Amino acid sequence: MNFRTFRIAAISVLFASFSATSLAQDLIARQAPIDRRQKAADSLALQRMIQQEAVAQPATDLYNSWNTSRVFCYSENEVPETFKIDLRGFHMPTTSRIVTSHVGYRPRFRRVHKGLDIKVYTGDTIYAAFDGRVRMTDYQPKGYGNVVVIRHGNGLETIYGHLSKHLCREGDQVRAGQPIGLGGNTGASYGSHLHFETRLVGAMIDPELLFDFPNQDIKCDYYVFRKNGNGETGAKTQAVYEALPQGRGEQVLAATTRTQEASFPEADPSRVQLQGKFHKVSPGETVSSIARRLDISVETLCNANHISRNTHVRPGQILRY
Repeated sequence: MNFRTFRIAAISVLFASFSATSLAQDLIARQAPIDRRQKAADSLALQRMIQQEAVAQPATDLYNSWNTSRVFCYSENEVPETFKIDLRGFHMPTTSRIVTSHVGYRPRFRRVHKGLDIKVYTGDTIYAAFDGRVRMTDYQPKGYGNVVVIRHGNGLETIYGHLSKHLCREGDQVRAGQPIGLGGNTGASYGSHLHFETRLVGAMIDPELLFDFPNQDIKCDYYVFRKNGNGETGAKTQAVYEALPQGRGEQVLAATTRTQEASFPEADPSRVQLQGKFHKVSPGETVSSIARRLDISVETLCNANHISRNTHVRPGQILRY
C-alpha cells in the first residue's frame, strides 16, 4: 500500500468514525423529546389511574377497607389527629328544616345519640349530601331499619337511617343531590323521620357543626376535624366539643363556644386534587418496606396518608409521599 492509498484509507476511517458519532448524537437528541413525552404520558396515565381510584374507592388515604355488610368497619383504619373536610359541593339530605332530636346523651336509653333526627314524612325524598359511592344498603330491624351508607371523597361517610325504601344499590356512584332513598319509619324508630349521621373513619361529627338545617345551608366551606374533639370551622362561632372517654374521637355537647378564624386555599371541588408524588402498593408491601423503597421515613409516609406504622395497606392502594 502506497502512502496515498494509506492516507485515503485513514481519512475514510476518521470520517466513518465521525459520522457514527454524529449519528449517535442525532439519535440521542431525537430520543430525548420522546423520553420526555413518554414520561409525561406515564405521569398522565398515573394521574388518570389515581382519579379512577379516587372515584372507585373514595378517600383511600383514610380508609383501607371497603365493607358492604357492616355500618362500622374501621378496626384497620387509624383516626387522623387532624383532617380538613371540604364541605363545598354539598346538597342538603332533606328539604325539611325541623330537627326533632340532636346529638347528645339520652338518659332514657342510657346511651349517646350519635346523629340527628330530622322530621320527614314516609315517602319524602332523601338525597346524597355529597358526591360519593354507596358502600352499603341494608335492612336492620333492631337499629337503622332501611339504611344507606355513602363514602365521600372529602373523607366523610354519611348514614341515612329508617328509610321506607332504598333508591340506590351497593357500589353505585352518586352525585350530591341524587335521590338515594325515601323517608320512613323502619327499624328502631318511633315515628317517621330521617336519622342522619356524619362520620370520619367511624369518629362521630355532629352534623349540626356542618349543616344548617333551618337555613338549608352549610355552616362553612371547610371543617377541620381534630381527634381530641375540638373541631374548627372558618370564621364561624361554634360549639366546642369535648371527646368522650370512649369512642375514638367521638364528640358530645359541651358548654363553651368560640370563634375560630381560619384561612384555607381555594380549590375546585369538581376535580380530584392531585398534589405531591404517589406510590401504588404492590402485593406483599408494608408501610415500612414502602418507606425504604421510597427512601423516606416511616413517619413521613404515615403523616402524609393519615395511617400508622402497623396499618395494613392493600395491593392497588395509592399512597401519597
